[in-house]
Amino acid sequence: MSVKVSTTVNGDAVDFVCEADETLLDVLRNRLGLTGAKEGCGTGDCGACSVTVDGRLVCSCLTLGAEAEGRKITTIEGMAHGDQLHPLQVKFLEHAALQCGVCTPGFLVAAKALLDKNPDPSEEEIRFGLAGNLCRCTGYDKIVRAVQDAAKHMRSA
Repeated sequence: MSVKVSTTVNGDAVDFVCEADETLLDVLRNRLGLTGAKEGCGTGDCGACSVTVDGRLVCSCLTLGAEAEGRKITTIEGMAHGDQLHPLQVKFLEHAALQCGVCTPGFLVAAKALLDKNPDPSEEEIRFGLAGNLCRCTGYDKIVRAVQDAAKHMRSA
């Protein structure tokens, strides 16, 4: 059964038709062309598909596309403003907090969700806030340092 959905994605009004059992991740990637969110596990364990729905961090592989009706979805594509990267993106680059890039969009979305709620998190709070995101290529220290530096930069801006 097909479902018509009207929502907001990265600040833009969007209408789409999806199957009732189609995931938000599949809708974003296959119907809307937003390929930043990745399917790492399909079970909500890795965080590679992280997006926010009405400001709440969710795994888009576990969320139905139909559930987006009337909601505000933000993906990694919505973080930058044109050519101006979000401070988190800048700090991830400066701290070399990424390698292959599969997990990076999910980490960035999760870090932004954390900093939106807590602009001055402790290291423990950052690690807890990013605990739903897994990386197989790098250690987490560079990621944590990048989030700390971005938080400091954002507070001083």
